[in-house]
Amino acid sequence: MDKLSRYLAFGPITDRAVDPAQVVHVDSSTEALTALASGGFDAVIADPSLMSQLLIEHQRNQTILNFAERGLSFLDPSGVIVWSNSVLTEWCGGDPTGRPLLVALGNPTIASDQLNPFTATTLGYSPTFRIHRVNSIGQPYLDVRLHAIADSDGVVRQLLALCRNVTAEVEQQKKLDALHWAGRDLAALNAADLTDMNVTERVALLRHNLRRYVHDLLKYDVIEVRLLDRQTGELKPLLEEGMTKIAAARQLYARPTGNGVTGFVAHTGKSYLCADAANDPHYIQGAAGARSSMTIPLVYDEQVVGTLNVESPRVNGFGPDDLQFTELFSREIAAALHTLDLLSAQQNCTVSASIDAVHREVAIPVDDILASAELLLAKLGADDEEASSHLRRIVSRARNVKDSICKVGREMGSVSTTVGPLATLAAPPLTGKRILVIDPDERMRRQAHLVIGRLGATVETAGTATEGLALANGSEHDAILMDIRPPDMGGYETYRRLREACPGIQVAMTTGFGYDSGHAILKARQEGMKFLLFKPYRPDQVIRAVLTPPNSNGASLEPAAVPAGETY
Repeated sequence: MDKLSRYLAFGPITDRAVDPAQVVHVDSSTEALTALASGGFDAVIADPSLMSQLLIEHQRNQTILNFAERGLSFLDPSGVIVWSNSVLTEWCGGDPTGRPLLVALGNPTIASDQLNPFTATTLGYSPTFRIHRVNSIGQPYLDVRLHAIADSDGVVRQLLALCRNVTAEVEQQKKLDALHWAGRDLAALNAADLTDMNVTERVALLRHNLRRYVHDLLKYDVIEVRLLDRQTGELKPLLEEGMTKIAAARQLYARPTGNGVTGFVAHTGKSYLCADAANDPHYIQGAAGARSSMTIPLVYDEQVVGTLNVESPRVNGFGPDDLQFTELFSREIAAALHTLDLLSAQQNCTVSASIDAVHREVAIPVDDILASAELLLAKLGADDEEASSHLRRIVSRARNVKDSICKVGREMGSVSTTVGPLATLAAPPLTGKRILVIDPDERMRRQAHLVIGRLGATVETAGTATEGLALANGSEHDAILMDIRPPDMGGYETYRRLREACPGIQVAMTTGFGYDSGHAILKARQEGMKFLLFKPYRPDQVIRAVLTPPNSNGASLEPAAVPAGETY
């Protein structure tokens, strides 16, 4: 053995090549670890059994040092605790030595792919699994990671269990999930309800849902929602709870000064935490006794459409987590405002309601005229040119009526603003597009006119595949949305014939989660269908499906309008 400068000997020395003058003797693993911690040794000399003990103790001490705030325990190979640190002892409610780890932790439920993670550890794995301690206060969710500690012969003598309290992370994710589903529910209506509700009823529905979710999920008692009138820059009250009468009736505008935090946020488009209302230059009293506030812009399609304001009786009443959750929920509020068509309706409810009423009463009968005329044209062909000429005139006039209604609706709803940083409102995203909707449910055809028409498109609808094919052959469309189960033809057959009649046009299927007994979705996907839309229609679904080129792979789209086959 090469001569080294200094040795640490744990137990008797049998190597005659070692100079006794350079050896420091210790009698226990504790003394050995203390000596090693002081440094200056080039080697450790020990019997293999003693060396194994020393290594185990060394790894234990190093782990304790590195994870002092986590629950630690050493187990025998069967999972029984032989030692635990103070953190785990506290989580177990007393000294858990001699008890199986999971029993000591209250017999929790385990989320793990391994039937027995302890056995897996002795086989060389280091499994991590989550446990749920139903009756625990403070640590109901723990992540447990197991490590095997083997001796020099590779025999597993002990298991190391490292437990981390992940309750805060789990609860945060649960709250995020709840906020997401609450947001979807803000404007969750079936086709008949959405079509038949007037503006006042939609506002009442949104107010009801906002009150419920803001109280139950966000735990806020004082709230105010205002919508931005893009023409005047005024922030008009939509909902208030807990505000003083003066504050609720106060006129506010999207301006950098003189209009409180709400006006400032609407002007800048950025969230604002007012930590101390008594010393904030922007704050104007909203709730009696309020000491701090948090104000979030409601943004849709990169445009500020309103504000959400909450107030607290405490200084610094809101922190980063509050801001994160409220900003996420504000996106859902903005989407609900758009889905319910309340962004422009707040400015001119009477006009909006009148246009909706005209659409509701006229659109479907005109569609019926169009479909019947196109079917007759297809049957007559060249046999009766005079009759065909009359029918073509009927079709042309019917389409002119539809285009005129859409044009009037757009002109009545179009507004602009020059307030603060807000740009002139762009035209609706589907302006100039013609979309054919094939659906046997008249309520869904009405909803298509309402939702898709509000996006700027001219909508034609058909109740059967035969009528839809006649309309598809008789006019150029930018996209076709068809139900997976037309009453007179198979879904896949309808899709195939539409593709033949309209090559290069996006044909998407729609479903209300009914059973696809004919496997139309699967077959159409194999033929190149890109999108499956879920009913009732959501604007974001329709926009992405219509504006995506038919030859696109759709990979970048959000789940609301999914490439067919990925989530169905």
